[in-house]
Amino acid sequence: MPLIAHDPPELFPPYRGYVHAMEVAGGSRLLFISGLNAFQSDGTTMPESFEDQAQLIWSHIKTILNSAGLGIENLVSLRTYLADPAFDEANARIRAEQLGSHRVSSTVICCTLLEPTWKLEVEAVAAG
Repeated sequence: MPLIAHDPPELFPPYRGYVHAMEVAGGSRLLFISGLNAFQSDGTTMPESFEDQAQLIWSHIKTILNSAGLGIENLVSLRTYLADPAFDEANARIRAEQLGSHRVSSTVICCTLLEPTWKLEVEAVAAG
């Protein structure tokens, strides 16, 4: 499944593992992952720190990808909702650790999340 990054030279340079657009060649499966929070398997508890919540969400993403026979290399797009802009640097660092050299289209939005204990929520699209 070829992924084709589009970073036209007329636009600003991409940064932090970001790509302006990611094309998925025809004939691919698409997996849309709903916005995930950091609930543990009991569905009621979650870690308190931003870093622990982010790591758990990435674990959830990998579990869902694996259930579809996909991996991190199949991600094509991420949308991250942060409860506070102060979390941006930690979010970018953890995302880079999780993605390695793999690039995806990405948007980060700062907003009030549904529950005050949530520090972030992440949704994703994968193709395979």
